[in-house]
Amino acid sequence: MSLTPESARNVAHVLTEAMPYIQRFRGKTVVIKYGGNAMTEEQLKRGFARDVVLMKLVGINPVVVHGGGPQIGSLLARLGKQSEFIQGMRVTDSETMDVVEMVLGGLVNKEIVNLINRNGGSAVGLTGKDGDLIHARKMVVRRSVPEIEVSEIIDVGHVGEVESVDASVVHMLVQGNFIPVIAPIGVGSDGHSYNINADLVAGKVAEVLQAEKLILLTNTAGLLDEDGTLLTGLSTQRVDELIVDGTIHGGMLPKIRSALDAVKAGVNSSHIIDGRVEHAVLLELFTDEGVGTLIRRR
Repeated sequence: MSLTPESARNVAHVLTEAMPYIQRFRGKTVVIKYGGNAMTEEQLKRGFARDVVLMKLVGINPVVVHGGGPQIGSLLARLGKQSEFIQGMRVTDSETMDVVEMVLGGLVNKEIVNLINRNGGSAVGLTGKDGDLIHARKMVVRRSVPEIEVSEIIDVGHVGEVESVDASVVHMLVQGNFIPVIAPIGVGSDGHSYNINADLVAGKVAEVLQAEKLILLTNTAGLLDEDGTLLTGLSTQRVDELIVDGTIHGGMLPKIRSALDAVKAGVNSSHIIDGRVEHAVLLELFTDEGVGTLIRRR
């Protein structure tokens, strides 16, 4: 079927709009945190894989960091183990950590790798254990106890923070024309494995790689103000102000902090985008409007 004159003009417009962005980002690294609906709905999963493959084909170097909380919860339920959360973090004993490693480092990671490969890419799956990639430390969680005017330390088990990232293995894969797909599991100096928030891992990996962009996929349109209006084109100073005045709060706060810290550490821009939109990554990279919240250094 041939294109109508109108559809031909639309296709030409899309291609010409994308061209300067392809030229600008060619040879640059873009770290993408993959999660939410984009990771569970079949059409969105295929669209994400194609986005990543197209990026690689036009000379951009995508590095994918993924989550997998719902999949972990589902397997734990099937095993008869109830999930417990404190301050939004999954309490992770040794048995739960075994499940986390099976799901994140095995099932989910290899599904993403396979999806990218089936859509024409060459992906390689990693955890933070591979190539000594992610050094972790145990996360200390505190809860205030007003009655005694002190904070109580809560043990959430094998939940970690990123202590350092050695990106040698990622550089090697990128130079070999592969797409790295990273599960957010780190290793502590005690030799134990730690489950780490994928947003935090993505931000730290972007910092170490000095990425052009950090893109965080979410199940929202981006950062919204009190009236529900999308906020974008934000400087780091403006984001700090929005945190202080309480506009940024709750579950969005760790994501925004990860994006903000990455930009302050040298990443050119961070983007919090709506993963429920098909091909959201390409729309953010290659169109003038984008599909979410942009945070930049200036």
